Amino acid sequence: MGKPAIYITRKIPEDLLSEYENQFSIKMWEKEDERVPREILLKEAESVDGLLTVLSDQIDEDLLTNAANLKVVANLAVGYDNIDLSAADKHGVVITNTPDVLSETTADLGFALLMATARRIVEANEFVKKDKWKEWAPYLLAGTDIHHQTIGILGMGRIGEAIARRAAGFNMNIRYHNRSRKMEAEKNLGAVYSSFEDLLTESDFIVSVVPLTEETANIFNKKAFEMMKSSAIFINISRGAVVDEAALLEALKSGEIKGAGLDVFREEPAGSENPLVGLQNVVCLPHIGSASVDTRTTMIKLCLENINGVISGNGAKTPVK
Repeated sequence: MGKPAIYITRKIPEDLLSEYENQFSIKMWEKEDERVPREILLKEAESVDGLLTVLSDQIDEDLLTNAANLKVVANLAVGYDNIDLSAADKHGVVITNTPDVLSETTADLGFALLMATARRIVEANEFVKKDKWKEWAPYLLAGTDIHHQTIGILGMGRIGEAIARRAAGFNMNIRYHNRSRKMEAEKNLGAVYSSFEDLLTESDFIVSVVPLTEETANIFNKKAFEMMKSSAIFINISRGAVVDEAALLEALKSGEIKGAGLDVFREEPAGSENPLVGLQNVVCLPHIGSASVDTRTTMIKLCLENINGVISGNGAKTPVK
């Protein structure tokens, strides 16, 4: 009987696999910056015991039905909206994710994106690089203050709380909306629980850190943007599908809101064909919320530990279901 087999859907550093080489037969898609073709993923899944996947890999009924040996799918993310949990449960496949280890790093990025959008950092950088800086002027690239402003956080999970801690350091007034109240955050950070409507109308910065569910899909729609202040800045580091991008585009172009910082999009990768990318009052990033070297390495190690735990019979460290 051969060793259990694992397939990894993106190229990762070989040295991270060294401690597992004697235990598993490991195959890996050869490219880091290009998704594995669907037909190859389906073929590889047919015979392996474990998959290490990323958000662009759809793990659905079609794949799971034909993966007779599959025991575990380790998703390299906190979110798992790319995975059909009901189908996985039906086929007895354990799904794992990478919570906790990326919360602080993602919060760093989220707050950096907020600051860059508010203070027009990217625009100012291009201004200098394109040799447009000819003289100092009182309102040259003047942006929006962050300190003592009101931040509204939708989704007060680990990342939301980490953003709130950063906001507290800027003496911001912190509002949040969540499925359940977070009394510790209220006590320790002075966060104020608000209805979603109040969050929209009262906040100077609205930050989406909410998971994608049936309830949150398109939650930031035309009505939501109309309720925001005309001076409001919208930040999304959750999932692109929580936003009606056509409504956001219109809100930005009409001046209904002041600006937006986006790390996620409905269709990824986003390019110049996306009209949001061409707007001067939008800062666009390529879904890099957790992309620090240390954090991504920790995430990959956790995925491998989860796969090892399930296949060895010791159980997953961070099972979703």
